[in-house]
Amino acid sequence: MTVLILAEHDGQKLKTATRQAVSAARAFGLPVTLVLFGDRLSAVAEEAARVTGVLEVKRIEAPHLAHILPEDVAPTLAELARDARALIAAHTPFAKNILPRVAALLDVAMVSDVVKIESCGRYVRPIYAGNLLATVENPEPVQLVTVRATAFDVAGDGGSANVETLAAPAPNAGLAEFKGESLAASERPDLASARVVVSGGRSLASAERFDALLGPLAGKLDAALGATRAAVDEGIAPNDWQVGQTGSVVAPELYLAIGVSGAVQHLAGMKDSKVIVAINRDPDAPIFQVADYGLVADLFDAVPKLSAALA
Repeated sequence: MTVLILAEHDGQKLKTATRQAVSAARAFGLPVTLVLFGDRLSAVAEEAARVTGVLEVKRIEAPHLAHILPEDVAPTLAELARDARALIAAHTPFAKNILPRVAALLDVAMVSDVVKIESCGRYVRPIYAGNLLATVENPEPVQLVTVRATAFDVAGDGGSANVETLAAPAPNAGLAEFKGESLAASERPDLASARVVVSGGRSLASAERFDALLGPLAGKLDAALGATRAAVDEGIAPNDWQVGQTGSVVAPELYLAIGVSGAVQHLAGMKDSKVIVAINRDPDAPIFQVADYGLVADLFDAVPKLSAALA
């Protein structure tokens, strides 16, 4: 028996969340197999084989898998999972789009957003926007689990796994079709894996002010930019910057919350950060209850001074 991990990558490198899923899989005490779907996977497969803790890599590639659709890969994953003890993946939009379909094909229940694996079939996951942790048991013969990547360490290199190439599935029969994508290009670190995140709220008032105030600070700290749901809803920041229960869940070494009130859904996405620094002119803002350091000040005065001090 083995534990399968659905690997996520950009065509050239594994996503950090996949390496964290490998660390999570160690709790099962079983051999770990990475499953790669895509096209032209040589570079990714070589990297996957080096990940510590991975015993085998299954490489499944074809031109129509360059943009992965759940309709294309779910049947193959389901067949592979029938001979495995568990199929896990990071709790990202990529996996959340695929694993429920696999669970339906296998007719098993799945457990999502796990922060701790106590044993095979027993997990800890947050509920009520992260205010409580629930221990759940799943008796299914095949465990389907998504893990909150930030709760686990990043698996390093040092392995020498065997790479096996499997036959690619045929394209789905008109069920779905990839039309295109629009990706935001940025030289900043990826939000989900950044060591430092500078996040802003609705009080920044406009996209121009957001960029003018937080952009220079993020640049000096080599930080990713984040935002609250309110800021995203009002067009102050793009959707892929949203941090929170309905956005990205992050746990950087340093999280700067600037003009962020601290709504429950936002706290669910960042309260596991190692150090939280909050700047807000409201001394009663909920963000100060989770902050390690807090400054009650006007952000339009404090942030430029902070950026200048870092020069």
